[in-house]
Amino acid sequence: MKPVGKTAICPGSFDPITNGHLDIIKRGAKVFDKVYVAVLNNISKQPLFDIEERKALIREVTKDIPNVEVDSFQGLLMEYAESKKADVIIRGLRAVTDFEYELQLTSMNRVLNDRIETFFIMTNNQYSFLSSSIVKEIAKYHGNIAELVPPVVHKALKKKFQGQ
Repeated sequence: MKPVGKTAICPGSFDPITNGHLDIIKRGAKVFDKVYVAVLNNISKQPLFDIEERKALIREVTKDIPNVEVDSFQGLLMEYAESKKADVIIRGLRAVTDFEYELQLTSMNRVLNDRIETFFIMTNNQYSFLSSSIVKEIAKYHGNIAELVPPVVHKALKKKFQGQ
């Protein structure tokens, strides 16, 4: 598939990045010329990985995708997207419940900036249940997450939960 000549933002907390996230990023990179994976620095949450750790993990797992750049932001997504001259926001959808939430976000984002479109990408069925929260919970109790996250993330999670 030939990219359409647009710049896209794939935002999220990515705490940590999962194979589901990576699938959406790879598929978005096939469609758009430039994809910024934008790690949200949400000060109201207590992440397992700090912002620099999350960015490093994403850079490692996307290093073979030349049109992907990893960045971070705080504040409004539409302001960040405007600063990057983005045309599109990429959002992954797993289930109907995701759609309801994403519809609210997209509607508000259009109020803030109606120039930037949102593209929803349905996750592959094998990742329809997957979330960072589930991965962290399984990893915390030393469960097998090898098929849920890239190897470098698996190793980082083991290190975080070592001794617990």
